[in-house]
Amino acid sequence: MTKDKNQNPEQIARDKIDQMLIEAGWIVQSKNEVDLGAGRGIALREYQVETKFADYVLFVDKNPVGIIEAKKEDEGHKLTVAEDQASEYAKAKLKYLNNDPLPFVFESTGTITRFRDTRDPKPRGRNIFWFYRPETLADWLQKDKSLRSRLLDIPQLNETGLRPAQIKAIKNLEQSFKKNKPKALIQMATGAGKTFTAATFAYRLLEHAKAKRILFLVDTKNLGEQAEQEFMAFQPNDSNRKFTEFYNVQRLTSSYIATDSQICISTIQRMYAILKGEELDENAEDTNPNESTWMEQQRNKKQAMPVEYAAKVPIEQFDFIIIDECHRSIYNLWKQVLDYFDAFLIGLTATPDKRTFGFFEENVVSEYTYEESVIDGVNVPYDVYNIETEISQKGSVIKAGWFVDRRDKLTRKTRWQQEDEDTEYLKNDLDKKVVNPSQIRNIIRQYKKALETEIFPNRKDENGEYEVPKTLVFAKTDSHADDIIKIIRKEFDEGDDFCKKLTYKIKEDPKSVLNRFRNSYYPRIAVTVDMIATGTDVKPLEVLLFMRDVKSVNYFEQMKGRGTRTINKDSLQLVSKTAKAKTHFIIVDAVGVTKSKKTDSRPLERKPSVGLKDLLGAVTMGVAEEDLFLSLANRLIRLEKEITDKEKDKLLEHSKGKNLKQISKELLSAFDKDEIEEKALPIIEAIPIQERTPEKEEQARKQAQKELIDTAASTFNGKLNDYIEKVRIEHDQIIDSHNIDKVTKSEWDTTSVDKAKEIVKDFSEYLEANLDEIKALTIFYKQPYNRRNITFKMIKEVFDKLKLDKPMLAPDYVWDAYSQLEAVKSKQPIDELTALISLIRRACGIDTELKAFDTTIDENFKNWIFKQNAGKHNRFTTEQMDWLRELKNHVVNSYHIEIEDLDYTPFDEKGGRGKMYQLFGTEMTQIIEELNEVLAA
Repeated sequence: MTKDKNQNPEQIARDKIDQMLIEAGWIVQSKNEVDLGAGRGIALREYQVETKFADYVLFVDKNPVGIIEAKKEDEGHKLTVAEDQASEYAKAKLKYLNNDPLPFVFESTGTITRFRDTRDPKPRGRNIFWFYRPETLADWLQKDKSLRSRLLDIPQLNETGLRPAQIKAIKNLEQSFKKNKPKALIQMATGAGKTFTAATFAYRLLEHAKAKRILFLVDTKNLGEQAEQEFMAFQPNDSNRKFTEFYNVQRLTSSYIATDSQICISTIQRMYAILKGEELDENAEDTNPNESTWMEQQRNKKQAMPVEYAAKVPIEQFDFIIIDECHRSIYNLWKQVLDYFDAFLIGLTATPDKRTFGFFEENVVSEYTYEESVIDGVNVPYDVYNIETEISQKGSVIKAGWFVDRRDKLTRKTRWQQEDEDTEYLKNDLDKKVVNPSQIRNIIRQYKKALETEIFPNRKDENGEYEVPKTLVFAKTDSHADDIIKIIRKEFDEGDDFCKKLTYKIKEDPKSVLNRFRNSYYPRIAVTVDMIATGTDVKPLEVLLFMRDVKSVNYFEQMKGRGTRTINKDSLQLVSKTAKAKTHFIIVDAVGVTKSKKTDSRPLERKPSVGLKDLLGAVTMGVAEEDLFLSLANRLIRLEKEITDKEKDKLLEHSKGKNLKQISKELLSAFDKDEIEEKALPIIEAIPIQERTPEKEEQARKQAQKELIDTAASTFNGKLNDYIEKVRIEHDQIIDSHNIDKVTKSEWDTTSVDKAKEIVKDFSEYLEANLDEIKALTIFYKQPYNRRNITFKMIKEVFDKLKLDKPMLAPDYVWDAYSQLEAVKSKQPIDELTALISLIRRACGIDTELKAFDTTIDENFKNWIFKQNAGKHNRFTTEQMDWLRELKNHVVNSYHIEIEDLDYTPFDEKGGRGKMYQLFGTEMTQIIEELNEVLAA
């Protein structure tokens, strides 16, 4: 709307308000042209309220329902002051009408609008993007109570089938709703059931608070599909019917939102496009906005246009918005989607950062950390295994005169070249400036060896072939990933199916590769660069091999999260036949990632999939976005470290004398709050004090930022851009095949050793704490002479209680802990109960080293037979020996034998107790008692 210079500020605000009301479906009338029958919603200007005149009175179906108090555009700061005036009008009698107090109260400048529903338990004003439609107010009035009143009526939670962390999250969230807090954050560890929790409280909001519609917001199509599947499968715990039998779930694949859908699942990219009235690019939903770009569509725009009111999608479209992975894509451009709707916001994430806490106003209703999830057995813990090589740590030197390959980073084309001068490279140059195949080869070779000897040594199949556990390798770049894949296939002597690339850039469908990695035997190893976000979970994953460092705490936590998921034994063995159970996963650290300093600050790089050429072009064309400026600054900072002094001097000819450091600083300053504030200060101080308002100060800051943006962008031009791109491309990679690397360290991390000590200590302390309560433990610790009386049922009691009380002390995991601390010669028993007996015997001191109990029984049996034959050559006949071996095998599986056991399999097939008496006569009972005692010794 064009401003008329002759219009006063009040009229400008009224005109804006009129336009907003019209777009929301209201008919705006003056008091001298009243026709309440002209439409369903009438906004009547300057209507008399007792002795005064209200700016607008809202009528729905000819009944007065609300008041709008209008203020000048530059009086936004006075809206809270206007609340009392608006409330006074709402409570007063309208001329000619004997009305009750009006429930809906608005204050607006046409730019800022506030609203409160006086029917709320504690009416509290809130900012809204636009006015509601008349139909909405009519619908609200038909209900006995307002939404915020109905939230108070939500009944006690039925906790059946819910984990403690889920119960806490739902209860606290509902308490937050009842206090009318507009934003709430649920921090819940990966694998703890965030979507199931969301489905539970969404059902309760629809069922008990009579919410109209809920938006489940994601940032990738993949996550949307997963959420849809979870809602489709969800069954409320107070019903024997599925969620979808009560409520409709719609995953948006176009701009159409069904009127009868109660759950809408959408990417934030699609919702932004809907509000902008634009078609969404078919690839825009494949990756989250932190990993993809909208730059191609934005390049020719001077700035990203803000969302505008969309009559088809009014601000009241959703009562609640659930934001999955809310630490990622709710800032900058995308924040507008959340600001548009008048809805409660619920964030779900495992890894919030400072911005996330700030956005949700520090209203963290539930925190459930990874450590807590491990203690509860929801996720599995991890150990760290370090591999170091000489070149990985120190780099090397390529000597002058050597003939080497040089490879173009983009095309991979190589050329043979003799080096003119020595080139020294450090560890940070690896796989960027220099590729050393020997360095990659030695890491992979050592990983293969460590797998078979230390990490997962008991993984040979019936043919004696080693089965590699499902492994995800993190590479630095797409080129690095290709190098790793080639070497893995060679070192493991496997074909292409064994190891695959898992990135957004592969020609093969990434989803297809990911599904095979999850559900099929091949690939055993996947190498990835960018597909580490939630939605790429592979439950059978047992190893994460880091061949790239990570500086961001959150990013590292997301990467670790790929391995934390639990999986039942049967499902695991469908893809990893030799695996017994997933009790933990292993981080193999080949780059020092677990020790490097981490920061929780956001990374500079926001556009990793956009080429430098496009970033330069967008800035030159006037696109002024924070993501763009930060990403370009990040690229130029890196380039500055790579180019030669001669190239730096040449660059000054095209950059108005600015070097890359100066250019980068200007790009960063344009969106630095402190720099903007400093730049704005003189402008603010030039405003007379009596005229200084918050709006004018904010205007000064916008002016200051625009100047900073213009200064940064003015440097770029076609010649400079071409030169920067040319310099970057010329910096290809040297393939160093001369310097042969060697492994300098291959061992469990000291923290893993400390953790193993802690596990062994916890296990021993748990046994001692329960020895008076559990009969088997009482015998092991206090009555060792009674060990012959321990039965399968007694050991099962120990196992079940241990699993319930301390899931982290699963026998497999405790066995691995002992293996890190002492030389365990025995192979771990396949049966968990047998392993548990072995561990108990070691913990209570019966055995001085950890030995498999079945092995102990075999040894004790041999010794007993040897003693029986001493002085009596072959005391037992062949038939008697066969019978004795069956007795021994029974003890291996059941830990004890009774005469009654002879009536069952396998003894009944051999004649049962009658046959044994026939073979051993009156010695039968003595032999059984003796075997029970000797074998359990």
